[in-house]
Amino acid sequence: MQLTTTHLLATPCDDEEDNMAMLCCHGTHGEMFMLSRYPDEDEVELTWDYEPSTLEGLKITLSATTLLVEIGAADKDALGGSDHLQINHGTAEADLAEVEETLQNILKGTGTYIRTP
Repeated sequence: MQLTTTHLLATPCDDEEDNMAMLCCHGTHGEMFMLSRYPDEDEVELTWDYEPSTLEGLKITLSATTLLVEIGAADKDALGGSDHLQINHGTAEADLAEVEETLQNILKGTGTYIRTP
């Protein structure tokens, strides 16, 4: 499954939301994707098209132009029946450090994060 967005919005630690880390974007066709996690929780909340699910064991790969989200086969209902979502993004290079920090905070101890060029 694919989604195209102009940029990824990232918040590594939101003080007003009990230090929640959140990454989200809206697709060019109105789709909405969001990952979030509170630091004291073991599960990640993934929201796809406004339907939230809690997951463990996510694998996320970030590059300069794509974000690949991979989930276990047992959780594929969270992505409308698919086990992956490729997000093509136009996030500015200067903003990718914040995206990376946010993903590391979300996945720490519960998933896998990979950064590629």
